[in-house]
Amino acid sequence: MAAAPPPNRPIKVLMLHGYTQSGPSFQAKTGALRKSLHKAFPKGIEFVYPTAPIRLTPADESWLAGTSADTNGTEGGNEQPQLDAWAWWRMKNQGNSYVYEGLELGLGLIASILKEQGPFDGVVGFSQGGACTAMVASLLEPGRREAFEARVASGGVPYPESFEDGKIHPPLKFAVSYSGFLAGKMAPGPQPYQAFYEPKIQTPMLHFIGTQDVVVEEAQTLALAKACASTEDKYIVYHPGGHFLPSTQKASVNALIGYIKEVLHNEEAGKKEEESVEDMDVPF
Repeated sequence: MAAAPPPNRPIKVLMLHGYTQSGPSFQAKTGALRKSLHKAFPKGIEFVYPTAPIRLTPADESWLAGTSADTNGTEGGNEQPQLDAWAWWRMKNQGNSYVYEGLELGLGLIASILKEQGPFDGVVGFSQGGACTAMVASLLEPGRREAFEARVASGGVPYPESFEDGKIHPPLKFAVSYSGFLAGKMAPGPQPYQAFYEPKIQTPMLHFIGTQDVVVEEAQTLALAKACASTEDKYIVYHPGGHFLPSTQKASVNALIGYIKEVLHNEEAGKKEEESVEDMDVPF
């Protein structure tokens, strides 16, 4: 099958960084990827790199103590380290489940960006940002509020009001997750974030898995992939590396480019088909 051509228009992509990163650091790490995508989409491709709203401290994770910091902030006369490490939420262990503390803040910031800087064609995220891409794609789909409301009585989280029933932005055309994962836990029992995934996410979503990733296990990413309607093998790409975004690996970059082209080409073909049907003469 011939490869799909690039769209005959510029496209726009929201880029969501991982835990302990920032918008600028994620932008720096994906420089080679952006260069390849600019070549592949000659009509133009724009990237938006927001920084998550939750600033992390060494108290969040012991290994954060080695992260770069400044001492601009002081409190009570003592210098407090200010790490350039951010998160879309903090994960808290609560009994036999996990709670995402501050999730409403992270999703609220993304909602404001979608509303003020959109429309976006798609969203790409790494690790925690990869998990977030699925949530965002889900929340913009029709009928998602009802799914949340049906689960509140059994311990499900409420629908994020910042998304206003998905009216802030049309459904995304595609989503891409690098080392992403399913929210909550994989064990049996109450699943507070299940409404993000049931009914299944309809937005086409591509999943990248590092064969040497020891931070996010393959099973976690595959669980997220199973929560998507696009479950064919072509939507799961393995790369021979660890917990990172393969920005320079030719096979992974080509897989991403081919996926975006195919999704946008199919979406455009669907629009043309709908328009041709509307223009047909009907015998009544």
